[in-house]
Parts: sequence; C-alpha cells; structure tokens
Amino acid sequence: MIAGAAQAQDAPAAAEAPAETTQTTTAAPADHATAANDGAIGDIVVTAQRRAESINRVGISVQALEADTLQELRVQNVRDLAAVVPSFTVAQSYQGVPTYTLRGIGFNSINLSAQSTVGTYVDEVAYAYPIMNTGPMIDIERVEVLKGPQGTLYGRNTTAGLINFVTGKPSETASGAMTVDVGNYETFNVGGYVTGPIAEGIQARIGYRVDLSNEGWQISNSRPDERLGRVKRYGLRGSLAFQPGPFEIDLSATYWVNKSDTVSGQAIGFTPATTPGGGGSASNFNAPGAAAYIAANFPTRGNQADWAPYARRSADIGRGAGISDPLAEDNYFLGLKGRIQLNVSDSVRVVSLTGYNEFDRKATFDWSGIPAEVLIQKADGHIESFAQELRVEGDGPGYNWLVGGYYSKDTISDTNRTLLGQNANSALLRFATSQLINTPINTFGYTLADAASTFRTYRDEGAFDTRTWSIFANGDYAFSDLIKLTLGARYTQDLQKFTGCSRDFNGSMVTNINLFNRGLYQQLFNPTGPLAAPIGVNDCNTFNPATNSFGVVNSRLDEDNFAWRGSIDVTPNATTLFYASISRGYKSGTSPINAASNARQNLPARQEQLTAYEIGAKLGFLDRKVQLNLAGFYYDYKDKQISAYFADPIYTALARLDNIPKSEAYGIEGELTVRPARPLTLMANALWLKTRINGYVGTNAAGKPQDFDGARFIYSPEWTLSGTALLDQPINDDLAFTANANVRYQSRQTTIFEVNPLYDIKPYTVVNAGFGVKATDDSWALNAWARNLFNQYYWNAVASNANIVVRFPGQVRTYGVTGAFRF
Repeated sequence: MIAGAAQAQDAPAAAEAPAETTQTTTAAPADHATAANDGAIGDIVVTAQRRAESINRVGISVQALEADTLQELRVQNVRDLAAVVPSFTVAQSYQGVPTYTLRGIGFNSINLSAQSTVGTYVDEVAYAYPIMNTGPMIDIERVEVLKGPQGTLYGRNTTAGLINFVTGKPSETASGAMTVDVGNYETFNVGGYVTGPIAEGIQARIGYRVDLSNEGWQISNSRPDERLGRVKRYGLRGSLAFQPGPFEIDLSATYWVNKSDTVSGQAIGFTPATTPGGGGSASNFNAPGAAAYIAANFPTRGNQADWAPYARRSADIGRGAGISDPLAEDNYFLGLKGRIQLNVSDSVRVVSLTGYNEFDRKATFDWSGIPAEVLIQKADGHIESFAQELRVEGDGPGYNWLVGGYYSKDTISDTNRTLLGQNANSALLRFATSQLINTPINTFGYTLADAASTFRTYRDEGAFDTRTWSIFANGDYAFSDLIKLTLGARYTQDLQKFTGCSRDFNGSMVTNINLFNRGLYQQLFNPTGPLAAPIGVNDCNTFNPATNSFGVVNSRLDEDNFAWRGSIDVTPNATTLFYASISRGYKSGTSPINAASNARQNLPARQEQLTAYEIGAKLGFLDRKVQLNLAGFYYDYKDKQISAYFADPIYTALARLDNIPKSEAYGIEGELTVRPARPLTLMANALWLKTRINGYVGTNAAGKPQDFDGARFIYSPEWTLSGTALLDQPINDDLAFTANANVRYQSRQTTIFEVNPLYDIKPYTVVNAGFGVKATDDSWALNAWARNLFNQYYWNAVASNANIVVRFPGQVRTYGVTGAFRF
C-alpha cells in the first residue's frame, strides 16, 4: 500500500536482488518490522522493476500490501484492493467480467475475451484476461499496484498500470498457517499454507483457499423466498523449488473452481426507445407491468433485486428454447508456471519464465432487473494462454541491465446464448413480423404461431487466435549517489485473427430474419437489388451490407508498436527521492463479441497509445515516523478503445467497439503514512483526477449522432480518498490488542459519455473495521470484523439491456470472526 504499512519489511535503501528467488519466507510480522530507530516506518520490498528493491527507492508510483495487512483489512479479492488503493476501481459488467480502471484508464468491455488496460500478473506470469482473477486469492504474500504504462518491462496491455500478485514461496524451514472465517450469510472460509523441505535441496509449499457463503445476499422483490449471491470457490496451489548447482528452479500449479451465484441487476428505468410514453418505436411493447413494477420497487438498498421466474425462463415456447440452468458460475482455472534461473556469475543471470493458463466458463445470469424475461444469458467460453519469456540480466557497481524476448499464443472461444422473450425490442419485432405472414415475402410457409414465438433466443459467438512476440531492454545507471538514469524500450508485434457472428438457435430467429429483416435491409441497403438469401436453422444472422448477405464476420488485426520509458531519480539523502519520467505504452487492438445485426459491430478496434508524463517525490520525515509520497501526472491518450453504441434501424442502438482519436487525463496523487507511536499506524491516500474526451463524435443511447467533446471518462471519479488506521498494542508479554478501521470515499462518476443522471454512480463512503487479540509471537490471532459497517447502499456499474436500465449494487454489510494460526 504505502511505503510504511504496519507490516512493512525492513530493507536497506540500496538493497537489490533478482525479482524472484526459489526460497522466500513470509515477511516479518508488524511488531518485528522495525527500522534502525524504534517506531520508524519500515520499507516494503517490491519487484516493480523486476528486481527486489525498497519501495522508497523506486522512481515509480507504486503501492504495496503485504500478507498481514491483506489479512487484517480482509482484502480477499481484486475488488477489495479499491478500499486501500483509491486510484483503482472495479466495475461489474453485466456478464460478470470485471472492468478495471486505474487513474481513470480502463476498458469497458463485457467480453470474456477482453483484455484490460490494467495488467494482472502472478509471480511475473501474465493473467491476460480479467475473468482469470475471479477465483479465490490463494496464499498471497504481497500485492503490488504499479501506476502508469509498464510496457517496457511487462509488455502490452498495461497502459494504465498493473497489479502484481506475489505468492508465498517454498521454504527451507517447516512452517504453516491457517485462517478460518465465520460470518453472516452462512459464511465459512478457510485458507492457509504448509511449507518446508521434502528432500535434500528440494522445498515444497501447498496453499489452499475455500470461500463459502450459503445464504445469498440479494433478495427477489417479487419472490422473497428466492435469493442470489451464494459463494462457492475452492482453490489449491502447489509449489516446488530446488537448486541444482548454478540453477534455481521454481515450479508451481494453481487450480480453482468457482460455482458461485451470478449477481442480478436492479431496474431503475428504460432506454430512450423503450421509455413508456417517450414515443420510441418499442415503447408500447414493454413487458406487462414493467413500468409499474419499477415505480413501486425503485431500489433503496443493496439487497433488493429481481429476475425472471424459473418456470418462465426454463420453458420452451414455440421455436424458442428456454434456459433451465441455475443462475450461477461453473468455472475452472488452471495455471502452470516454470521459472528457471541460471546464475552465470555473481552478477549475471539467465532467466526462463514459462506460463500456461487455461480458463473454462459456463455461467448463466439474469440482468432483467424485473420479474420478466427481459434478458437472460448463458455464457460458454474457454481460454488457453501460453507465454514464454527468456531474459538475461545483470548488475554491477551503480548499474543494472536486462535484455530479453517474449512470445505468447492465446486461443479463445467466447459464446453466449441470450433469452429475451419479454424484451420490448423482441416483442416489437414479433409484431412487425406477424404483419408479413400473409404477404408475398413469406415463401416459407411461416404461420402466425411462428411469428408469435420468433426472436426469443439467439447466440453470439466468436473465436480468437492471438499471437504476440516482443524484444525488450531496460537499464539504469547511477552517475553518483545523487542521480540515477533509467531507460527502457520494447518492440512488440501483435496478430489477432477473429471469426464470429450472431446466430440463430434451433430456428428461433429464422421467421423474423427471413421476413422482416431481409425486407428492411433491402429497402435500406439494396433498394434496386434482390433480397439477401434467407438463413437456415442455426445459420449466422449478422448482415453485411457490402455483400448483401448474412454470414460470419472475419477480421485480421496485424499491428506493431514501440513502447519506451525514461526516468531520472534524484536522491539527496537516505529518506528522500525525487523522480521524473516519460513513458509510452500500448493496449493491443481487439474484436468484440456483440449482439450483431450488422457486420460493422464485430469489426475490431485498433491498438491504443498512452504517453505519460509524471513527476513525484517520496519523502521521509521525523526519523522515518512520517512518509509522504506525491505524484503528479499527465496522460496524452490516442485512440482510446471504448464500447460504444451503433445506430441500428431495428434495435435503435446496439454495441460496438470504437476508438476515440484524442483524449487526456491528469491528476495529483498522494499517500501519507504516520506512526505517531509504535503501536499505531495511520495511512491516508488521495487522488484528484480530471479526464476529458477531445473532439469525438459518436452515437448516443437513442441511436443519434452526438458530439462528446469535453465528456469525462467513464468510471473515473474526480476524487477518491481512503484512510486506514492499524493498532497493535501489547497488553502484556504474551498478548496484544489489535484494531483496524478503513474508510473509502468516491465522488460522482459516470458510466456513459452522455449527461444522463440515470447512468450516474452517486458519491458514496464505505467503512470497514475490526478488532481482536493475538499472541505477541504471532502464533495465533482472533478478530471480529465488519465490511461496509454502516450498510451503505451504493452501486459500481450501470448498464442497459436495450430495454431496462439496471444498476449493479455493491456488497451489503458482512460481518464475522476470524481465527488465525501459525506453526
């Protein structure tokens, strides 16, 4: 977190080592983390530059949380990091894929295949897709959050920064730990590790985590006996380390499953085309009672929600097949890592890093927001991601250097089947299709019964083959004790092949496509030519005006880029660092998986480029009892990728990807850590942020062109603040009292570029707290805790399903007790 968390580990200011060794023991507990002066704030050792350094000697804006702090503040997943890293936010997309934003830089895609602007790494291996972070956090020793482009050392898709998870490593000393949580919503969590030698020169470690909550926290407004929000996650990691001769070898395997409930939305209004009385073409076709339901059940608490009754969504109706699966995830993840380090000499090392990640998803979610079949989706996806890095690194008096190469290959299938039998748009289309049953265009013999059940379900699908290679170099040189220069560069080549479309499912779409859509598309795109050829059962129904046909969309995106970074560190004394840096990073281009009536909706967005200018200071005062870190930054953004609207003649506005030619972000960030007395540590974090779109004309939710010049970035509040207090007060030689409190404030933010209060996220404050007792030798601890102590109602995302606008609420109050044991 801050260069001075209570659990900080001491390190000499000049201490540097390779980024990872095969034997690493857990950081010393809080009351052992003393600097030379008793009560001073210790340094956390981080690997931000792929070597171990004191956090206060790294000329990068970085926050770090060590294992004890993670446990005390109950940071149990990526979303929880936002409580103590205010520049980081996590939004809930309606398909359950998290959207990460760091200093206002994010990518608002719902797709499993989407890569974030915030890279995530586990022991230097990229977890390239945010969905891979939705399992349990297993045996984490430290979390580092690096801000600003990190492309030179970590590669593509880190334009905003990255989160680096460092896991516990095998040890020569036998030891272990376990934590057990018991809480409301029938919560029972267990986690821990066991480590030690298993043979001469071989060490092993097993980490595990089980998260269970058997009572859901979301309650159906219309059927109070039904709930969503149950949690079922199980994870295991095994690690081996051995050191034959000049080699250091580290192998690990991680496996987890997630069978948790999916989360439902809260209905708050309608899209422009479906607003009752708004004059939109679909406004008279809303589900019966939808407007009255929303008026009577407008959400005021986080646990309020609703979804379609099972009997309605599971039944087959005419040509439309239902979805009978439970509203839950059924996912697994497998991660394999092999790190081999050859110590050529005391100052030169060759490192091979191999990673393989596999993720499989089967999930069903309902974000209708009302007790009707407005939009339910069944997702089915699979990712296989392989990466190989080979680098040579070295050091000497006053300098460090690193050169290397990288290759990765990802194959992805990403599909979902949508059920929208009571969506206003599908009801409108059924009515329009029924008017064509007795016309000459109906050469197929379709009946009114066919028209009455058409467009109940369809399938979106896509397949990706992505390959990346890069070469990189980084080095720094200290001209004196005062000045150090760092330079880095990386050349990257990206190739992505995509095939996808929206597709009929078992005949549900053929009636409306072959009658209404074909006729309309002829009038709009080919008025003097023939009708497009009809589709058959399970054929693609994405229309390409250029070929006057329905079919698969293929794209090939072949791009390259040159990322770089230069920085100067000035160190006037042992507790002061000033730095200035200029860096450039890229996020690779990508294709979306959309409900695509038009082939343009599946075309790719090109790569984006961010150039960052930053100055900062890391200042220690009062014999290291006060640590103040400050950073000011300006981001020059080119071709920012966004999920935008596409004006559609049938559905008014549908999703597509787009690039914003020019935009910018700038701000000031501060971190203050104070230890007024040895038992007490106080921490404060603040971010002031301004973002702006420059000269971009896009499409609004009503399907109309709109000039968005001056609009703010989405999910980018102007102010985010957090404060934390940690107390570790000895009672006697054997016992200590502990307490903690954390508060996070976030100002208003938007979820679309338009000015529409319906899509705003209002300011909110969340408080977490806990207290307990522990043994002074840290052999055991017992704590009581509460998250969202005052049960603040807030939401972290707003979206529309082309009919109903819904919120996704934040977690309601949870509380319980935790027992921790070390041996």
